[in-house]
Formats: sequence, structure tokens, C-alpha cells
Amino acid sequence: MGEFVRAERRGSVLLVTIDRPKALNALNRLVLDELSAILDEIDDARALVLTGGGEKAFVAGADIAAMADLDALTAHGFAAFGQSVLDKLEALPIPTIAAVNGFALGGGCELAMACDLTLASKTAVFGQPEVKLGVIPGFGGTQRLVRRVGSQRARELCFTGRNVKVDEAVQIGLALRACDDVVAEALALAEQIAANGPVAVQLCKRAILDNDGQPLSAALISERQLFGLCFATQDQKEGMAAFLGKRKAAFSGK
Repeated sequence: MGEFVRAERRGSVLLVTIDRPKALNALNRLVLDELSAILDEIDDARALVLTGGGEKAFVAGADIAAMADLDALTAHGFAAFGQSVLDKLEALPIPTIAAVNGFALGGGCELAMACDLTLASKTAVFGQPEVKLGVIPGFGGTQRLVRRVGSQRARELCFTGRNVKVDEAVQIGLALRACDDVVAEALALAEQIAANGPVAVQLCKRAILDNDGQPLSAALISERQLFGLCFATQDQKEGMAAFLGKRKAAFSGK
């Protein structure tokens, strides 16, 4: 448990909160360090929900005060570190859900896009406003935004730096849906996912993530290899036996 990032287990789900509400949960080196450390200790959690502390922001961006006087070399290093933490989040074997409760701007939007799924509160606001500060997104925004909303839409959002309210975010694919109680709904979705065969869920994620951008022929080869791998697991035996026996499966994650 760090000063600004805390984690708590909710059944099979790990709830991670970036809790720096006076700064709208802005990302600085310490926050990223603490988040990275938590991502190294997910243990046997079957899903992860990431949210922001307070009522105004998920993460309102990187800490501008901490960046204002950086030289080019130091700024490059900060971007590299931020990218490494978001890459670690994206590469977690378990599904991750961003529960966006307010502003998700700059680094906050990038953080949400590094999660597998994004749910948003009715007051959520997304955006990559870096050009308004004379810089570009540095934690993966120019790349993950293309993958989320398409190249032309990503260009428009990065070039203008405009905010995207929740209805539009859902329409263009930045968010899956708008929620009345985003953390509760994210936890419920995570528990629904966690009730399935954990190995199969992880292999689904791997099949999708590893083959993003690959030719269909190569991606299908990967899919059938992972499909075959399922049949070397106890979860496959249990899942199919439970189905045939008309009972609920008790998955072990093995």
C-alpha cells in the first residue's frame, strides 16, 4: 500500500485506486512507481478494476507542475517510464477494467486505454489535450487512441485536444458504456468475468492482444494453438464435466 495508490481485494477482484484527489489524481513519478509495484503483486486475483479517488477525476493527467521544467532528455525518460507502467498494465494476464469516475485527460485517458475495458460515469470526460500545452501524448496516447477509435478520429482528437463527454465516448469506442455507479458496475462486471474459467479468460485476452494488427491467417494459427492448450488444463475438464453434469463449475485456475 503506497501513499497515493491503494489496492484491496473484493472477492476474486483486485480494486486499485489512485488516491490523490487534491491533485485530481494526477500522475507523477511516485504515483507511477506505486502503481507499478501493485501490478507486480496481483497474486491470484482473476480481474482488476482501476479507478480514481474522490468524485471529480479518474486521473486528470500527468502532473504538469512536475513536468514544466524538464529538459528534453529527462522528458524522454519520464515518457519511457510512464509507457513501461502502462505497458505492464496492458500486459497483465488477467482482464482489467477502468472505472472512469470524472476526468480522464492526457495520462488519465492513456491509462484508461491501457485497460481491457472502460466503464464511465455519467460525468466522465475523456481527452488528449497535450497540444494545448505545446507537447504530444507521451504515455501511448497517439498509438492506443488509434486502436480504440480509428486513425481519423484519433488524429482529430489529438490535433484539437478537445474534450469528449461520456455519450460521445461510448459512441466512438472510448468507453463501453455509461454507468450510474461506475465502480459498483465495474466490480460486478469483473466478478462476472472472474466466475468463468480463469485460464480460458486469460488465453482469450492473450489471443486478442497478441494478434492485434496481425494478418488474419497468422492470428487464426495463434487462436487454434491457444484453443488446443485449453485442453491441457484442469479447468477445461471441470468446465465440460460441470456442463454435462448440469452443475456449476468449480474452476481452479489450473
